[in-house]
Amino acid sequence: MVKFCVLCTKNRAVLKRPKTAQQVCKDCFFEVFETEVHNTIVDHALFKPGDRVAIAASGGKDSTVLAHVMKTLNDRYKYCLELFLLSVDEGIAGYRDDSLETVKRNEVQYGIPLKVVSYEELYGWSMDKIVKEIGTKNNCTFCGVFRRQALDRGAVLLKVDHIVTGHNADDIAETVLMNLLRGDIARLQRCTLIRTATDDLMPRSKPFKYTYEKEIVMYAYFKKLDYFSTECVYSPNAYRGYARAFLKDLESIRPSAIMDIIHSGEAYELKQEVQESLPKMGACERCGYMSSNKVCKACVMLEGLNQGLPQRGVGGSASSREEKAKREARRKPKLTEEDASSQKPFTFTNLQAQQ
Repeated sequence: MVKFCVLCTKNRAVLKRPKTAQQVCKDCFFEVFETEVHNTIVDHALFKPGDRVAIAASGGKDSTVLAHVMKTLNDRYKYCLELFLLSVDEGIAGYRDDSLETVKRNEVQYGIPLKVVSYEELYGWSMDKIVKEIGTKNNCTFCGVFRRQALDRGAVLLKVDHIVTGHNADDIAETVLMNLLRGDIARLQRCTLIRTATDDLMPRSKPFKYTYEKEIVMYAYFKKLDYFSTECVYSPNAYRGYARAFLKDLESIRPSAIMDIIHSGEAYELKQEVQESLPKMGACERCGYMSSNKVCKACVMLEGLNQGLPQRGVGGSASSREEKAKREARRKPKLTEEDASSQKPFTFTNLQAQQ
């Protein structure tokens, strides 16, 4: 028996929405998908007319769909935004170089200017070089810290007012679970925020906060969008993968589990005395980037890499990290002065001053 779309009741239903379990036709799916993202943008007042907005573009499904939808909504609803694509080249051979080719095609397809910044240029290290130093156990920690700051530094170069990322509902629910499992109450308090900003950093927002990953895949498939689908070669060992597998098991039993977890995170509150005991956000004394310590994690990691102590700043207490670093130092020689001088220092403040 042919099933018709529950929204228009005219066309044949071609998919069942994971988010609502509605059976809808292709055209109605496009309309509700785009309208829901538009409502999220408007309800949370993410932008104002004239904003220069950088779309964090990796070439994957999330960022490709985000670029397409932002372009579509900007034209349809007259947001009056000036859009840019901002990509980070982590230096992962056989992965990022291929995905950047997809982003370059998106630049032409959507008519949105592209800016690419690389770890090699910003830090003097590529992820391939870092993995040779540290192995595959903690590589995602390095990449996450460096990537967040690389996006901000790229945004400074573009002189934009806002950054949007393709983080979807699944990503946010996974982050809530990860912070719960790690007991990281500071991050748990802010990980569900749709918009983050400080006096020193430009706003970042997640227009796909309430959008299911499966629906993003369906949108990309039915729209025949050009995106890169290969997984990062270093990600199989990532801690997030275990949270993702657990979330998928929950979703198979209770489809609303993703939104339930997000709403739980939104409702999470800390006692006043606990909030007062948390580290206060300040600025790194070396690079000027936001940090709850005198020296930010990126500077600590970069210093460790340049001094031949790559485990510095990765997991555990300060004393345990120092002990690990000392053991590693005894096993391998330090960089020569000539090698160390060739590594670029982390200078976020200097970059801002140049602009």
